Amino acid sequence: MAQEVRGVVAPGKNEPVRVETIVVPDPGPGEAVVQVQACGVCHTDLHYKQGGISDDYPFLLGHEAAGVVEAVGEGVTDVAPGDFVILNWRAVCGQCRACKRGRPWYCFDTHNARQKMTLGKGGAELEPALGIGAFAEKTLVAAGQCTKVDPAVSPAVAGLLGCGVMAGIGAAINTGQVTRGDSVAVIGCGGVGDAAVAGARLAGAAKIIAVDIDDRKLTTAESMGATHTVNSRDTDPVEAVRELTGGNGADVVIEAVGRPETYKQAFYARDLAGTVVLVGVPTPEMQLELPLLDVFGRGGALKSSWYGDCLPSRDFPMLVDLHLQGRLDLGAFVTETIALDEVEKAFERMHAGDVLRSVVVL
Repeated sequence: MAQEVRGVVAPGKNEPVRVETIVVPDPGPGEAVVQVQACGVCHTDLHYKQGGISDDYPFLLGHEAAGVVEAVGEGVTDVAPGDFVILNWRAVCGQCRACKRGRPWYCFDTHNARQKMTLGKGGAELEPALGIGAFAEKTLVAAGQCTKVDPAVSPAVAGLLGCGVMAGIGAAINTGQVTRGDSVAVIGCGGVGDAAVAGARLAGAAKIIAVDIDDRKLTTAESMGATHTVNSRDTDPVEAVRELTGGNGADVVIEAVGRPETYKQAFYARDLAGTVVLVGVPTPEMQLELPLLDVFGRGGALKSSWYGDCLPSRDFPMLVDLHLQGRLDLGAFVTETIALDEVEKAFERMHAGDVLRSVVVL
């Protein structure tokens, strides 16, 4: 039987979000209803609100979530009612050309729930953020979007692996393939950038250089494992990174801003055969210009990291285990816990750079 729950809806471009009654249908074949316990407030949710993703309003926001499976539909075998799960937006199909080539983290046909949640009974269909929509007491997702993890972990930190923290850690470990002794520079030290710093530290990087224009963020990056910091408002970051790496540039440079200016900094701050990883999300109108001869002459690799090239079934349980062992402090990413009706204020604090992550706890 369909259920009525509270959820945070973005009704139109740049309009304030509001808590509304939404209707969650019973799970159909391949679907699951999840009782949400916590959900992080991510920049992507703000992009949805601002119209930076699409104009398919109204949106049901929220996607960095953890909770308990309440019910599953026909044919679901990987999860069952009572399982504690992290929600993901890369439910791999197993059948596309990427999956069949053994690269499921590039899956070209990821799954979402087929049914739509609605704004009240008979109301408008809601477009869930990243196919999840977890600023809600319950949500409907494809069962493949549910990844079981150790229930000993706090939902408030587990859910962060559903997007930003996984994107940053994965950008370092999976995409950048940072390894022991490497030098790493991270440009942009918000939630994703700090997660990249933590990932580089986890991988054994010898030198981790955090670059930002905000000293508050640089201080946080140090607490995550940065060995050096550069305020690029005052200092040329390319020259600073080179100076800190013997004049060579870093082995891996992770760009966590998503702007042409900072991408160019990343490109020139890497070693000749180094790797640039773009994990910051650009907007559609942005254009990049680089001398083609420089691209040719510097060798190495230019990579994009989508969701940290993660495979949720592999990476989520591993990172939760590392957290429970005290080797990865996921709690350090949580600045505050809030209620559903405080999401609009959390967006304002995020925009001002006052928080690393606000987390809605239900």
